[in-house]
Amino acid sequence: MRDVCVVGLGLIGGSVLRAAAAAGRAVWGATASEEDAEVARGDGYAVTGLAEALDRAREQDALVVVAVPLPNVEDVLRAVPAGTRLTDVVSVKGPVRDLVARLAPAARYVGGHPMAGTSASGWAAGRSDLFRDAAWVVSAEDGTDVDVLTDVIGLALAAGAHVVPATADEHDAAVARISHLPHVLAAVLASVGADGGPLALALAAGSFTDGTRVAGSRPELVRAMCEGNRSALLAAVDDALGRLGAARGSLASTGGLAKTIEAGHRARLTLDEQQEAGGANLTVDLTSPQALAALRALGARGGRVVGLNGSTALARTS
Repeated sequence: MRDVCVVGLGLIGGSVLRAAAAAGRAVWGATASEEDAEVARGDGYAVTGLAEALDRAREQDALVVVAVPLPNVEDVLRAVPAGTRLTDVVSVKGPVRDLVARLAPAARYVGGHPMAGTSASGWAAGRSDLFRDAAWVVSAEDGTDVDVLTDVIGLALAAGAHVVPATADEHDAAVARISHLPHVLAAVLASVGADGGPLALALAAGSFTDGTRVAGSRPELVRAMCEGNRSALLAAVDDALGRLGAARGSLASTGGLAKTIEAGHRARLTLDEQQEAGGANLTVDLTSPQALAALRALGARGGRVVGLNGSTALARTS
């Protein structure tokens, strides 16, 4: 099992470190937060400065996981030694890919993004089982280093996740709709509710609290991921505004919301059906010249990698 070095020990990075340790891997980390570093050391984890952590990763040929907010990625990449096995857990992939190409072109980089989290933050919010049964996107671009790709898939599986392969651009378009737009809508919904005054908030129940949960996240983290995915998010916002406009027009003219409500109900059922579908088993030989294309095709149709047997990925379709 490959050793793991995690840079950034907040909710996600701290959970990656814990999950890798729980899976029996040698782990260490680095963080700019003295508070997180002190608490992590108190919990028994090795936490050093960035340079020392990266030097150890180079010496031991470890997998380095960048787990800092997008605005801080550049500083980390400038310190990454050539040849480093490198991945990340940042919530946008295109901008990180481009930064790696510019600042650490000699790194052996494969992007990643676990689709898990809470509205809490910091080392204390993390836990070793945060990624259990979660989707973990792994970049499968043409030219990807398959050896490092296997490392990243292995880390995700060890953390209890299943792996969804995709390109960076496919990932960013998808998360704009199912992650970043929900953050924007939650912010709007929370503001609309609060503007109703104390009575409205006193009546707030499940539909409001569920819909605004992520509005409790640290604003700077939400801004970093949403603004970092600007182009894809704009398209998703335009789609949402079009649907809201149609709903308003229907409500104003006929008093009805049937099309909007029924379309949303069908879409939610589609989500439930896809998540509950058994699917078929298949394998992907990661040494094959067609491996990356096969992985992308698997992810595009909602499939996932659920295991590794040497250089063979064990997968399920949706």
